[in-house]
Amino acid sequence: MSVHPPANFTARSTARDVIERIDLTGRRALVTGGASGIGLVTARTLAQAGAEVTLAVRNPQSARPVAAEIEAATGRPVHLAHLNLTDLAGIDAFTAAWEGPLHILVNNAGVMALPDLVRTEQGWESQFATNHLGHAALTLGLHEALKAATDARVVQVSSSAHLLAGVDFEDIHFTRRPYDPWIAYGQSKTAIILFTQELAERWKEDGITLNSLHPGGIMTNLQRHLDDAQLAFVGAKDTDGTTLEVPPGWKTPQQGAATSVLLAASPLFAHVSGRYFEDLALAPVQHEPAPGKSGVAPYATDPHLAQRLYTETLGMLRQR
Repeated sequence: MSVHPPANFTARSTARDVIERIDLTGRRALVTGGASGIGLVTARTLAQAGAEVTLAVRNPQSARPVAAEIEAATGRPVHLAHLNLTDLAGIDAFTAAWEGPLHILVNNAGVMALPDLVRTEQGWESQFATNHLGHAALTLGLHEALKAATDARVVQVSSSAHLLAGVDFEDIHFTRRPYDPWIAYGQSKTAIILFTQELAERWKEDGITLNSLHPGGIMTNLQRHLDDAQLAFVGAKDTDGTTLEVPPGWKTPQQGAATSVLLAASPLFAHVSGRYFEDLALAPVQHEPAPGKSGVAPYATDPHLAQRLYTETLGMLRQR
């Protein structure tokens, strides 16, 4: 892989900027939610650099035009695979069927702010189940494939929304406390950061790096569950109530995918693991977590909480 990445990245840098002069020929990448939004940009960018990409999506049939478009644009083979992150039996089947090494895993798919409490068949709150538990099961199931690559990278898409909530270990699935869409979303994104940190420590001898990130605010189908009031709350509407394509302070999909691509491909971070990034850089600690702020919350990087989250996660996955 090339060792001449572009320098002087900023918050406005794009995935195209990040991938410049990087050669991923011979590397295999898997991107969840790779048929739309920043997942699509991430997948296309990795393919443009020479990677053999698999899009793991809920509906492979509807994603066929996307895969064909990437193949036509890059000349690289693009594979489609069915993956429902709340179907743990399906995840097990997917990981059991995977053959050969996996060099890059980008856990990008997710759901945000479901307006009503939705439970999986296991009784788990759906955002926690989708954003964290499903990706955790996928990553754990692909451990041997990642290890076989000898220098694999796992990229976990979290969010600044983790600043809304830590993990409530006494009531993760809202069996006693009132359900709140944003608290549930924030909790799931905190869990991603904690799990990344703990798994990075446990897998450090396997040649696998794991990092999490906030991609920035990007208008994608992730906002599909938000009503007008919630869109206004997150700053996606102007004073006239018009939904904006790129709200002030938000990013384009190309900019939003840049940090994922950086962590997946750049030699600059080949040996960095267990960290949380935003705007293509390590995020500072945010000692006063709150909506609209940046940085990483202390409760999202606490090693004791990371160990507890790992234990709780394995317990849930084993008891399903």
